[in-house]
Amino acid sequence: MIKIGILGDIGSGKSFIAKKFGYPVFNADEEVSKIYLKDKIIFRKLKKKLPKYFTKFPVSKKEVLNAILANNSNLKKIVQVVHKKIKSKMNIFLNKNKKEKIVILDIPLLLENKINKKGDILIFIQSEKSEVLKRLKKRKNFNKNLYSKFKDIQLPLDYKKKKSNFIIKNDFRNKNIKKYVNDILEEIII
Repeated sequence: MIKIGILGDIGSGKSFIAKKFGYPVFNADEEVSKIYLKDKIIFRKLKKKLPKYFTKFPVSKKEVLNAILANNSNLKKIVQVVHKKIKSKMNIFLNKNKKEKIVILDIPLLLENKINKKGDILIFIQSEKSEVLKRLKKRKNFNKNLYSKFKDIQLPLDYKKKKSNFIIKNDFRNKNIKKYVNDILEEIII
């Protein structure tokens, strides 16, 4: 099985492009949302680490947001609690899809949390910063302070780009993305 890790900036189009490959996608952001809604054990761990912010189950996005914005160390505490569960869910996903030729890992902190393995293929999604910010500001829950805190725990984009096997220049046009994806698939499947 070939594992493709999708890297890039917040709002660069990683999830959109991950789906364009046509193979099973593990989307960590979606899994985190499910954990907050359904996992009482994670809730208890969050409540133990940050009792002031996590008071009732299911965990709401507002509670998470308030915790992150209140203190610089809270985001790291939340990531520590949730990361182990995400890694476990990813392993279940990989096991379930072990007969697939390719799987896509859409995990924002893939390199930061050392989730990728040596043979994995890394694809960096490069987008114009001005276009990314314009698109982010259109999101219902966009918060500039939250954006900055997430940027602070990420590795520099130049580092991610250097570690990548391929670069997709995302101009947010479907036709161009499909060409990049097809070219990459042709090269790695041969």
